Amino acid sequence: MALLKSNKAILCLGNISPALGALSSRNSSWWAGVQMGPPDPILGVTEAFKRDTNPKKMNLGVGAYRDDMGKPFVLSCVRKAEALIAAKQMDKEYLPIGGLAEFSKACAQLALGADSEVLKSGRSITVQTISGTGSLRIGGNYLARFHTGPHDVYLPKPSWGNHTPIFRDAGMQLKAYRYYDPSTCGFDFKGALDDISKIPEKSVILLHACAHNPTGVDPRPEQWKEIADIVKKRNLLVFFDMAYQGFASGDIDRDAWAVRHFIETGHNIVLSQSFAKNMGLYGERVGGFTVVCSDAEEAKRVESQLKILIRPIYSNPPMNGARIASTILSTPDLRSLWLEEVHGMANRIIKMREQLVTGLKQQGSSHNWQHVIDQIGMFCFTGLKPEQVERLTKEFSVYMTKDGRISMAGVTSGNVGYLAEGIHAVTK
Repeated sequence: MALLKSNKAILCLGNISPALGALSSRNSSWWAGVQMGPPDPILGVTEAFKRDTNPKKMNLGVGAYRDDMGKPFVLSCVRKAEALIAAKQMDKEYLPIGGLAEFSKACAQLALGADSEVLKSGRSITVQTISGTGSLRIGGNYLARFHTGPHDVYLPKPSWGNHTPIFRDAGMQLKAYRYYDPSTCGFDFKGALDDISKIPEKSVILLHACAHNPTGVDPRPEQWKEIADIVKKRNLLVFFDMAYQGFASGDIDRDAWAVRHFIETGHNIVLSQSFAKNMGLYGERVGGFTVVCSDAEEAKRVESQLKILIRPIYSNPPMNGARIASTILSTPDLRSLWLEEVHGMANRIIKMREQLVTGLKQQGSSHNWQHVIDQIGMFCFTGLKPEQVERLTKEFSVYMTKDGRISMAGVTSGNVGYLAEGIHAVTK
């Protein structure tokens, strides 16, 4: 009897043991401590927009250009460049670590100007990167490893949301300087100068070259000159982010004015570029990272270290987008067509700004909306408060981020009147 009881006990334990084992296995999952991350605010806007059944709904959250029918737009120069590339039946071999040489050369010339002393003297290095985000991250990694000053990056307040995690994850510390004035929906010039004058020497300051994201507020040339002077007095390393050259004003030289002025006044800058917006190459991930050095020998040393940084991250960049961009920039007919098309995109955005303000006046709005016209580029900081944004979404199905930023690319001649009606309703 004792033996039977003992066998039953063993049998019972044997039946339970696998379940206990499975439970133990589940409890000891490698990733049990991983918490759910917060949703991306812009992607969240898009998801809510998709669920909305209102036929008049508008998605003003995503930063991608749309034509006046609200459709994605592929530039004619891009299609023609693709045809030229396809006809050559080129191989698909790896690019060098620094990318396509013809692209890097054209990328630097576009930013600095073909007659730039920096390019003629060979005292800069440009590497192809995975669009603007990849360029910023390579730049952040480079600063974290080689910058001899404080590892602090001063961002304008506010700045593009991805700047913070890019530099933070690269090992830099994030700080801020005043930039946007909510009371005027414009540039806080006095506040910016005051804050910049107190930044510790040899720190890094990030500047948006044109079409500041998210505010659309840019300094005027005379203000840029004062910023350049005070930055030089403080001996700060300037990191320019230029994601909208040509797309802001429609003029590639005007949009690169600040970058070129800083170099001409003795700043050895670092620069990120993207071809997502100005060539519509969003999914091709085309960008460049440039370091302006003291001389050609220093540039060679910097290039060697950039390659060492890039190699363990992605080995080498993708070729297709770089081939498209370099073909456009180096083929006179395609370059002329591109300049015409990028000017057209910029003008459509400017026109939508003007029509929105006209529509608000026609609705009877008594507010001053001049800032909508004065701001530039894809984004507009409307000045709407979070509760007004919430009403606009609930009552009119107009989707945007809570800070009141709208992508002007989502505004068309067909819906600008509806948008004006909605904004007036929540602000009157």
